[in-house]
Amino acid sequence: MRSALFLLSFLAISLQSSAQQLPQYSQWYLHQFAINPAHAGIKQCIDIHTLYRNQWLGFEGSPQSGFLSMSIPLQTRRKRVFGARHGTGFKFETDQFGPFSMTRLNLAYAAHFNFTQNNRLSLGVYGGVVQTGYDPSELTTHDPDPTVLQQSNNISPDASFGAWWNSTNYYFGLIFRNLIPSRWEDVGTDSRHRFHASLNGGYRWAFREDWTLLPGFNLRIPPRSPASLDLNILADYNNVFGFGVGFRVGDAINATAVYKIKEQFAIAYTFDYSVTRIQSVANNTHEISLRFTTCKPERTGTASCPLFE
Repeated sequence: MRSALFLLSFLAISLQSSAQQLPQYSQWYLHQFAINPAHAGIKQCIDIHTLYRNQWLGFEGSPQSGFLSMSIPLQTRRKRVFGARHGTGFKFETDQFGPFSMTRLNLAYAAHFNFTQNNRLSLGVYGGVVQTGYDPSELTTHDPDPTVLQQSNNISPDASFGAWWNSTNYYFGLIFRNLIPSRWEDVGTDSRHRFHASLNGGYRWAFREDWTLLPGFNLRIPPRSPASLDLNILADYNNVFGFGVGFRVGDAINATAVYKIKEQFAIAYTFDYSVTRIQSVANNTHEISLRFTTCKPERTGTASCPLFE
């Protein structure tokens, strides 16, 4: 297990130069505001989401991530046909990976422009701080090495930009994160927050009176490493219960179940099964989320998905 911990810590250190620095979530399509600030206040009600992800359960030092977000509308009625609605909100996010930890607190602002009754463009920004920590007590090396045994704790500015376009039955989102390339002091010679981009999209297909299919994709483009692609499809029954499957290309397959309670509460659980060799030394990944909204959607045969409201 010590050798596994060393390997995991080495991989974590390599994040500074060749891999993705941001947590990834299998339920990304259920929590768009958590990844795209353009969703701030997109719904005309308060929307609260929280999620916890435990990756590679049982693997010492494995990633654990989560967030709490709140989206709030600022103006619910337009004074002009093409006038903008506005929204705000916040997101608190944590990510722990071996000896590394990262905590973000961001405030959001977004403007929503309707070009027609069913076509909307939203633009938003996140602004806040990110705290990056490195704890050498969580690291085991074969021989003492002063270059990796120095504790570090840094606070840096953080910013993201997001764009969102949706019509009645489809959407596209574009996100740029880590717009401020702040350095990580005392951790390597070229350690910094690096620019990330992602593109996602989806479609809603009501194929029976009570059933709706919601296929989607999420393409993440990290620095200095290959892009990552998620493919998902969710089946929604009468806007009460949903189940879906997904595939992260070259990494994992997953299954998700969603249940809505009294219209304003929802709980979702996702089970990830790794298709890489990490499966031989670690268990699977679990993700659970809760949602509360002040909206009270009517029961309809078409899924009242937050992506299209």
